[in-house]
Amino acid sequence: MKKTLSVGVAAVLLLTTIASIAHFSATSEAQDVALQPEKSNITTKVVTYKDGDTECEGFMAWDSAQSGKRPVVLIVHDWMGRGEFDEAKARDLAGLGYLAFSIDVYGKDVRPANAGEAGKAAGSWKGNIAGLRTRLQAGMKTALADKNADSSKVSAMGFCFGGTCVLELARSGAAVNGVISFHGGLGTETPEDASNIKGKVLVLHGAADPFANMEEVVALNKEMSDAKVNYEIDLYGHAVHSFTNKAAGNDPKRGAAYDAQADARSWKRMQDFFNEIFE
Repeated sequence: MKKTLSVGVAAVLLLTTIASIAHFSATSEAQDVALQPEKSNITTKVVTYKDGDTECEGFMAWDSAQSGKRPVVLIVHDWMGRGEFDEAKARDLAGLGYLAFSIDVYGKDVRPANAGEAGKAAGSWKGNIAGLRTRLQAGMKTALADKNADSSKVSAMGFCFGGTCVLELARSGAAVNGVISFHGGLGTETPEDASNIKGKVLVLHGAADPFANMEEVVALNKEMSDAKVNYEIDLYGHAVHSFTNKAAGNDPKRGAAYDAQADARSWKRMQDFFNEIFE
């Protein structure tokens, strides 16, 4: 179960992880995310698949001008469910040369219309981690069945609720080269399952996130360290929850807000991570 370390240990962790992102230039820090120019050859499709009796609706994107198999990047949506945000990320990743597939955790008939519905949908999975892991693995299996998928090179990334999901996918022992959590929930009821993790773990997190606070960061650090996982935790100073999502607005006092600097830094770190695990 989660344990809280001393404030002193948390401070050391904070200084250490902030140092890990200090290499980014002042110019790139101040800019929005530098995405690939939009390409006319980015092809997309909706993919219907099943987890048991539940029908899910994933979204796949790839560069049709690219030949041969390519690394697979799974995307897991935030608590609002599959939609425009993760689809945009899939297109961006396709432009970088990956086969991107956005997994539908909720099922095709569940698309929250507001925060209340989103909280209910996401919360229903927190008490069903075994089911969540199975749902994620069903999406992964679907992506790897595509003719363009290189099944030896697989990663998963998720945002907010999706960040929680990809950590659970890793804890399930899934055969992934690595996972990335963007401002995700970090806690788990089964930290011992970190011993199942096969790939590397990258956590990109707002240092001022009130929904997954420093206590969770410190607990995750201990969990990963105890299990001898190859991991990295990057903290973005003053960033709160949802720092990659412009729809979150610009008021950090609300606890969730877009942060252009943290968005740019985290996207660059993601690309470096993929280059590392897919070499």
